[in-house]
Amino acid sequence: QVQLVESGGGLVQAGGSLRLSCAASGSTFTSYAMGWFRQAPGKEREFVAAIRWSAGRTDYANSVKGRFTISRDNVKNTLYLQMNSLKPEDTAVYYCAADWRAYGLPRTSEEFRYWGPGTQVTVSS
Repeated sequence: QVQLVESGGGLVQAGGSLRLSCAASGSTFTSYAMGWFRQAPGKEREFVAAIRWSAGRTDYANSVKGRFTISRDNVKNTLYLQMNSLKPEDTAVYYCAADWRAYGLPRTSEEFRYWGPGTQVTVSS
């Protein structure tokens, strides 16, 4: 059974940086797509970034492109989200997600089967 556990959230001032981690276990993730989503209070969960575990191909939401970087460590089985130049509108619970697929980078939450419990990121102005 795939398990995902996020860490690294917290409180940061606008303009600051945080790095989120997602420890993945329970499978070999070679043929997985991994993603980060976020959900702010009163809003729907939205796509942030995704990566093909083996090839490293990435995709980003326009709102974070150039500020956030998704990456993975194959040895540690860990997914990362480096967040720079943070804005108050980045405040949300951030979720790690995974799905087995032969190709492609999904962007919708419905396309990901496995989810972590989430970690809170709060950006103060």
